[in-house]
Amino acid sequence: MHSKYYIEQEKHQQLIHQENEKDKEYNGWYDRYVNPVLTKEHIPLFWKYDLNEKTNPYFMERLGVNAVFNAGAIELNGTYYLVARIEGNDRKSFFGVAQSDNPVEGFHFWDYPVELPDTDSSETNVYDMRLTKHEDGYIYGVFCSESKDTESTDLSAAVAEAGIVRTKDLKTWERLKNLTTVQSPQQRNVALHPEFVNGKYMFYTRPMDGFIDTGSGGGIGVGFCEDITNAVIEEEIITSRRKYHTITEVKNGAGAIPIKTPKGFIHIAHGVRNTAAGLRYVIYIFATDLNDPTKVIAEPSGFYIAPRGDERVGDVSNVVFCNGAIAKESGEVYIYYASSDTRLHVASTTVDRLVDYTFHTPTDPLRSADCVRQRCDLIRTNLELLKE
Repeated sequence: MHSKYYIEQEKHQQLIHQENEKDKEYNGWYDRYVNPVLTKEHIPLFWKYDLNEKTNPYFMERLGVNAVFNAGAIELNGTYYLVARIEGNDRKSFFGVAQSDNPVEGFHFWDYPVELPDTDSSETNVYDMRLTKHEDGYIYGVFCSESKDTESTDLSAAVAEAGIVRTKDLKTWERLKNLTTVQSPQQRNVALHPEFVNGKYMFYTRPMDGFIDTGSGGGIGVGFCEDITNAVIEEEIITSRRKYHTITEVKNGAGAIPIKTPKGFIHIAHGVRNTAAGLRYVIYIFATDLNDPTKVIAEPSGFYIAPRGDERVGDVSNVVFCNGAIAKESGEVYIYYASSDTRLHVASTTVDRLVDYTFHTPTDPLRSADCVRQRCDLIRTNLELLKE
């Protein structure tokens, strides 16, 4: 073995075993942690290097990794699992399972990445898997399945669909047919609701006319199907709508699987707006009714998590994105979010704090004049309290 291997392996082990601590910034909503939970440096050396000194005398990376980010998340028997998006230097993404006994540190990848059943030779790229522990007994993974747009001469033109797999152990994956949405030619950011609704599977969709532009897509949609092995959604009902001059005006999409609380399902979604520096992705919260999950019952104003500091720098700057969260029976919640398509972070909160934030944060009045009146009302009330 090349001597350089032992040096790099020691650095790798130190990274995996470093302790994580809460950031000192406070807003009452959550606690951010200082260190990312997954980065490209967490990838095992034997995924990247040829360890044979004869065939790799200079100990060079042969199959490099560019980034580790957007991860589905699940807890099974007290162990925390992240199914992360791993992007190679060749730009192709794939999935890897990282596990830890601690939700905020110590994540290490399994020996091999996920080998999904290869059922479509036109599929070029897969990414951003949401994991749903469904009441039917399976764990479902819903992800973006990307293929070249053969009707365009533009080499960047692509077609996005929602791929579906299911498993019992995160090791053996059964590939189902891609989701079909009759009303929408393309789909990304699709998630599966964890419960049957009127005996049917319910998906959260993001109707899109094109690969990048939502076009006529009005926001986050909801659709139903009876047979998930041949999932066809005839109609999409728009729930969380895009709105002018808000954090969702360009597009929005489902994030983590909704968290069931006594007051409603709480959704951790993402919103996108345009800026002079390009698109800005943030994470926001809304809630839907327990008896009618298509009905939005609370929409706190503004973003919940936005990129800050080093999080703003990366392959796609000024982005935070979440497609995985874990809500424990104890009430603890861990939100796994990526920054700038480069690395994965964690923030912790509780169900009680999420409920308080969701149902007591004022809604966006949508106009500057009304927003300042809203803030002045808060100030006036607080100044009266301070006089007491």
